[in-house]
Amino acid sequence: MLNMNSYKNLSIPEKNGRKIGLFRTLSAVFGGLLVAYLSMTLSVFLIPTEASKSITIPLMLTALIWAIAALWISVAPTKLSALRRWMIPSVICLIAITFLFLRK
Repeated sequence: MLNMNSYKNLSIPEKNGRKIGLFRTLSAVFGGLLVAYLSMTLSVFLIPTEASKSITIPLMLTALIWAIAALWISVAPTKLSALRRWMIPSVICLIAITFLFLRK
């Protein structure tokens, strides 16, 4: 659990806007990857054909979604907002995937 000191450390904006930092870089790469693959899985459930035929479009769009998500995460002003930018979409996609999977 986060204590108050680490919360304050995560919510302090960077002094120099030119340095992205290792934390935001890793959050952008792996968080963007997680968001891209979860959105790909969600789109397979949403396309109204069978999974073997509906995988083509999400596979082609995964790289684009990953790049957009990674850029969006990396330009976050604080470390805490970088964490929120990949955690919130991931949780939303997981809930939607779980709901759609259990409904079938």
